[in-house]
Amino acid sequence: MMKIDPLISTKHSAPERPVRDAEMLEKAKEFESVFIAQMLKHSGFEKALSSDSGFGGANYASLLLERYAAKIVEKGGFGLTEKMYEQLKAREASDATDRIV
Repeated sequence: MMKIDPLISTKHSAPERPVRDAEMLEKAKEFESVFIAQMLKHSGFEKALSSDSGFGGANYASLLLERYAAKIVEKGGFGLTEKMYEQLKAREASDATDRIV
């Protein structure tokens, strides 16, 4: 059986892989941040932030909510980033394997 070099068989060359991995990790973090922001919004946290904030307070509350979500992800989040990143890497590896066959 012939052995296939994984660097040759993948879509991305060796120098591009770290960049691609960093992009996938960043997208996974963005996804978790949006997910957490939506959870906080639907839990009523946004209303609590804007309840006595006056004119335009709801707009600032939504921005603050997004920042809170980003900070939660920055501090480790719920683990969704890691799971998404693993799934993206597995899918990319599967796609590379499918192109070989």
